[in-house]
Amino acid sequence: MNWIILIIAGLFEVGFASCLGKARSSSGSTATLWYAGFLVCLTISMYLLMKATQSLPLGTAYAVWTGIGAVGTVLVGILVFKEPADFWRVFFLITLIGSIIGLKAVSPH
Repeated sequence: MNWIILIIAGLFEVGFASCLGKARSSSGSTATLWYAGFLVCLTISMYLLMKATQSLPLGTAYAVWTGIGAVGTVLVGILVFKEPADFWRVFFLITLIGSIIGLKAVSPH
């Protein structure tokens, strides 16, 4: 169950990073709403990370959480913000995914 909580926390990390990207390209009250979304996602993500680390190893949980956030944010950047998807970005994204899977595989929980 704590791995599921950690995955959800990582998805909320993607949410807060994505809200920052949308706020950057917005103005006025729209930007304010995106910043509010950032704060909500940040709070939920941190709370869920805290809950997950109560039973998962801290280093592994943090690395997986940031990895999920990094992979998800890069994918949102490519799909939503039309950032480049060149060979090296995709290559290192795949190595990051492999590292996340490896950390989970060798975790004692």
